[in-house]
Amino acid sequence: MDRLEQFLDRAERLLERIEPLLPPAQTAPDWDATTAFRWQRRAERGYLEPIAVTPRIELAHLHGIERQKTTLLRNTRQHLAGLPANNALLWGARGTGKSSLIQALHRAFAAQGLRLIEMEPEHLTDLPRLLPLLAQRPERFIVYCDDLSFDASDHSYRALKAVLDGSLSGCADNVLLYATSNRRHLVPEQMADNDQARISGGELHHGDGVEERISLSERFGVRLSFHPFAQERYLEIVGSWIEHLGGSDGDSEAARQAALAYALDRGSRSGRVAWQFARDWVGRQGLPAAEHV
Repeated sequence: MDRLEQFLDRAERLLERIEPLLPPAQTAPDWDATTAFRWQRRAERGYLEPIAVTPRIELAHLHGIERQKTTLLRNTRQHLAGLPANNALLWGARGTGKSSLIQALHRAFAAQGLRLIEMEPEHLTDLPRLLPLLAQRPERFIVYCDDLSFDASDHSYRALKAVLDGSLSGCADNVLLYATSNRRHLVPEQMADNDQARISGGELHHGDGVEERISLSERFGVRLSFHPFAQERYLEIVGSWIEHLGGSDGDSEAARQAALAYALDRGSRSGRVAWQFARDWVGRQGLPAAEHV
């Protein structure tokens, strides 16, 4: 009897250690609890986790990307209206507003039934599991994948190509994929890729490997490029953020020179750098003069 008790005690302690590693029970998410969710995976099982706090980014706060904002706003409105719309790839330099634009669209249209599902790039192969959960819902969904890219040796992009061509446009017409990336074609381009290129009839043809990787980005019907800002546009954005944060002297020569030095130190004139400088500038204004360094 003592041996049985010892065995049961050990089994109970083992279960206590394993239990935190197990995925939660498969229950339907509380769709009324929030307007944003995150797809999580644990022990090879996926589930939707509510996101309690969403970023307070508004479309009016985003400057210098009017063309991109207009295009994605129209595409999202088509999606909300149940009209045909396209999956979207937002690519370009870091800090130029790609993720902020998607988050601002969610904030703008959440009250109209738009729901955001955040998904890590390595979990995109779970889309066939996620889509049936969303297809039965009356809401309109955007699956949001930030910083999407693939290594040259990673062939999982082929699975994503199949999903973009099939599931997203087929069995779940209330779902779009919006992805951001620093790479135009999502896969790094190597010098060796040029060895496969050939000229036929005066035209340059890429090798099969290059063509296959390029064809992945072509699965996105909306492709928007984001680039670092020119100096004057960067300074305009700095001024607008300083005003938004309740600061002053955003258009003064002192602020302009400080903003340029701030960007030079970080090697980028982007919306993110403008936002960071504005917070620093307004924050310093709020300190007593004796505490300025």
